[in-house]
Amino acid sequence: MRYFLYTLSFLSLVLATALYLTRARWLSRIPIPDYVYSHLPSSFAGDMEAGFSSSAFDLSGNVAEGDSRAGLDATAKREVQRIMRNRRVGFDEARRIYTEQRFAKNNIGADGLPRDPKFVSFS
Repeated sequence: MRYFLYTLSFLSLVLATALYLTRARWLSRIPIPDYVYSHLPSSFAGDMEAGFSSSAFDLSGNVAEGDSRAGLDATAKREVQRIMRNRRVGFDEARRIYTEQRFAKNNIGADGLPRDPKFVSFS
């Protein structure tokens, strides 16, 4: 019985070590609900503190002026946060990926022009 417990504990230790060392491969495949991570902020100051600001997307002007609006769109913030977490990218890159996904969903090319074959542009 003693050998069984030693073997079981040793195998558990080996399995835990293997899972820890390979966590980058399997951790992103586990579905984790969004509500587990955090409650999204509802003001520009909260958005800045949560990391939804950068040099290219600066919210400090809104905070300095005392802007009383609710902040950024909650659905977009949740999606950008999910992209940042899953792909391990920064805010600017996640915002770019989110925008490209929205463009593709609405049949708009990466250059901002519609993909509609009937579209006529006078430039």
